Amino acid sequence: MAPISKTNSPSILLPISIHLLCFSFASAFTVPSNVQALQVLYGSMNSPAQLTGWSSSGGDPCGEAWRGVSCDGSSVVEIKVSGLGLNGTMGYMLSNLLMLRTLDLSDNDIHDTIPYQLPPNLTSLNLASNNLSGNLPYSISGMTLLNYLNISHNSLTQSIGDIFANLSNLASIDLSFNNFSGDLPISFSSLSNLSTLNIQSNKLSGSINALKDLPLANLNVANNNFSGWIPRELNSMPNFKYNGNSFDNGPAPPPPPYTSPPKRSRNNHSHQGPHTNSTLGSDSNDSHSSNRSDQGLGAGYLVGIIMGSTLVGLCIMLALVFCLRKFSKDKYDKERSPLASTRNLVVGADRVNSEMPELRVKSLAAVTDLKPLPTEKLIGERVQPSFGIGKKARTPITANSYTVASLQTATNSFSQEYLVGEGSLGRVYRAEFPNGKILAVKKIDSAALSLQEEDNFLEAVSSMSRLRYPNIVTLAGYCVEHGQRLLVYEYFGNGTLHDMLHFADDSSSALTWNARIKIALGIARALEYLHEVCMPAVVHRNLKSANILLDEELNPHLSDCGLAALTPNTERQVSPQMVGSFGYSAPEFAMSGIYNVKSDVYSFGVVMLELLTGRKPLDSSRPRPEQSLVRWATPQLHDIDALAKMVDPSLKGIYAAKSLSRFADIIALCVQPEPEFRPPMSEVVQSLVRLMQRASVVKRRSNEESGFPYRTPDYEALEMSF
Repeated sequence: MAPISKTNSPSILLPISIHLLCFSFASAFTVPSNVQALQVLYGSMNSPAQLTGWSSSGGDPCGEAWRGVSCDGSSVVEIKVSGLGLNGTMGYMLSNLLMLRTLDLSDNDIHDTIPYQLPPNLTSLNLASNNLSGNLPYSISGMTLLNYLNISHNSLTQSIGDIFANLSNLASIDLSFNNFSGDLPISFSSLSNLSTLNIQSNKLSGSINALKDLPLANLNVANNNFSGWIPRELNSMPNFKYNGNSFDNGPAPPPPPYTSPPKRSRNNHSHQGPHTNSTLGSDSNDSHSSNRSDQGLGAGYLVGIIMGSTLVGLCIMLALVFCLRKFSKDKYDKERSPLASTRNLVVGADRVNSEMPELRVKSLAAVTDLKPLPTEKLIGERVQPSFGIGKKARTPITANSYTVASLQTATNSFSQEYLVGEGSLGRVYRAEFPNGKILAVKKIDSAALSLQEEDNFLEAVSSMSRLRYPNIVTLAGYCVEHGQRLLVYEYFGNGTLHDMLHFADDSSSALTWNARIKIALGIARALEYLHEVCMPAVVHRNLKSANILLDEELNPHLSDCGLAALTPNTERQVSPQMVGSFGYSAPEFAMSGIYNVKSDVYSFGVVMLELLTGRKPLDSSRPRPEQSLVRWATPQLHDIDALAKMVDPSLKGIYAAKSLSRFADIIALCVQPEPEFRPPMSEVVQSLVRLMQRASVVKRRSNEESGFPYRTPDYEALEMSF
């Protein structure tokens, strides 16, 4: 072969170089969300030198072969960094790794809690031999592909958690050598493919009956506080360790047999014991029983069975006839009762006619007991097609049902004097019942709902009624009579955070700095519950200080949770009540209408800014550069001098400068323009918990040492120890 001349080589090599360069760019481009997740993980673990190639900014994990990272195309599919002496925490962006299948951080010194949001499509999760605390995050319940779970040799506490109902692919679980307590979760019985379970050396108690029907080959429950009998199904397991518990001696007693009288008679004539399986098994096949010494039932028994069945059938028919006659009589009496003739006093003559005899409307004179009606009864009677919601009436709802009459009486026919607020969906009234109970009634404006949203009302009620958290306003009941749609909530007489911050009459009612941290923490926990515990996640969509209610001890309660399904569409004309929400809206919502959990985080950051500055999110009375709270405050959040000038004047300097700075740091994270850089609420909660703990210690020390009110200099001196 002739050598390539120098004059021709550039023309040949140039296309090859371009091709290779393009190939390297194409094959090395990692999904940006994956890069961000690994950058946060690297920074959270204090940027360890052991992770060669890793970077907290920039970099290309797939193209640069970061240590322990494997990719499939441009997506990270494996992270294996076991036994490298890593410390720090696991960060807050692991849920961005959507294609990650294996996460192995075992045998390191990683501490703190396991993040609530883990990679959702993992098949293998190994966090063994670290220093993790807290408990198992609820988000594991949604990791349906998970096959291997090992979190042994850590310091996890509390109960294991009933989070395994949907994890049928799990084959191996190791939760050994932790501090778990309480009973085994019932959802363990759903693990139909589980072959290995190690839960030894914990503080678990109760029985192990939830494990008896699992296809286990290896089971270790040693050194716990289990008691009761060991199920017989487990005794035949080849690798079963159970020492160090308080099990009863001997094998478990057999369950009490359920046999029909003919079978008991047959057993009495048999040579076999009364509880043997062979006798019961032979009854299932007549061809086999004909060849046994104890053959089938005799003619006398057959005649008895036929006569008994006939008698039972006659009894059932008589009972049905009696019930039908009684139902007809009750219906006749109900139609002739005085209550039917007085319904017009409540809803007007045009609302009640002979075509709607079962409407549950009471006259004002007849309303004496205003206890909520049983949910099942109302659902069973709500069949009128004129309501437009017949199909949704079958949805199970845990909240109580109320009549229109009872709510009219409790609010004095929704009079102006009982009005306590107004939102985009309607007005809110204070409801006073004769038994002394006070509730809040949201009377939804029918014009605020489209036909489709109207049909979804009961579905939304069903979802809202299941939200149960101390910092969330509980839905106590609902009403759907006569085209009316009303929601009944807990009532809090101390008003809203918005009123407390912006309309306080005197300085004595101003919120202290510690009270503001407490309020921020309570709302953060409510959002953490909605975003990271509820499955699927609940997005609030209308988080603002006017939707935060305060009780007598200034504990915050987030209202309107779950109402997003009934929120008017964005393309409709905007009502005056919605204008106040614009100052809380995240940039992505304003630009594209996209709203998710990270948009809630942004709105929460705006609420924290309100707590910090005492200013409204939008205030046209201020100079133009200061009208938007976020635009004005964000550039100053990391400037100590500017930050001190931003603080709400009503605090009168009674706060800790260092606490103020940490509070501002959390705000800066929450109101970042890019949603992906905002932290999940679980991270915000952890930061506020630490801030609240420091504030409590400082307050206690200050009171003990001086007995005088504490101001900024005292705080700063005391916080030097933190």
